[in-house]
Amino acid sequence: MDCCNIIVVGCFGRLGSVICNMAGQGTQVVAGVDIITPGDALPYPIYTDINACEQPADVVVVCVPPHAAASVLAATEYCETRQIPMVLCTTGLDAATMEAVKKTTQRNAVMISANMALGINLLANLLNKAAKLLYDANFDIEIIERHHNQKLDAPSGTAYLLADAANDALGGNMRYTLDRSSNQHKRERDEIGLHALRGGTITGEHSVVFAGLDEVVELKHIAQSRDVFAVGALKAVLYMKGQPAGLYTMQDMINKI
Repeated sequence: MDCCNIIVVGCFGRLGSVICNMAGQGTQVVAGVDIITPGDALPYPIYTDINACEQPADVVVVCVPPHAAASVLAATEYCETRQIPMVLCTTGLDAATMEAVKKTTQRNAVMISANMALGINLLANLLNKAAKLLYDANFDIEIIERHHNQKLDAPSGTAYLLADAANDALGGNMRYTLDRSSNQHKRERDEIGLHALRGGTITGEHSVVFAGLDEVVELKHIAQSRDVFAVGALKAVLYMKGQPAGLYTMQDMINKI
């Protein structure tokens, strides 16, 4: 297999730096984009503006923080113009930015995922069967997520990813309940509860709890380092290389395995 050349937008960020360090075995970083430039020489050029990048690339990976929506839109336009598939790892983007990105999928290939970890996406896949079986047996569904104290969005994008996986399996008729303190009444059957904990340096933990009559089933994923997200992102890069225009998720890749 030919090497997949990638441009990493947000290359000095938490995830972007790990992706750059782990690239190999079929992937190669040919350029990075960030708001700063390094003091030390790197084996590839760094740009503060993606439009200045002229290195040929097979895929662009975007992993900037959610407040950097302008960088996401610039990368999206860059990829659409040059017909380069894009993998968007950024979570917590506003609705307008997400809508603008999705519009380009009519003309270019874009993968969007709230979580790049292979384990999380396998968990979402397993939720399809679990939700159908257990909800029909009168199990309630609750999702608990834990992250470090620097995380901005709550609940996490991954919590919504898991909730959506269960909801889709149940026909899309469930309501998401984020805070019960203002709703002093019994839990309704059509609820999926989402609960966020923030503290310390927790990389990421997600639990889906199915609570039924006298039994509880819990599906859980623990990320112990950011490496798991980078591994998934690089797998996604290889999958997206050469893909035709369209909107892709990690489930498309998982279902091909």
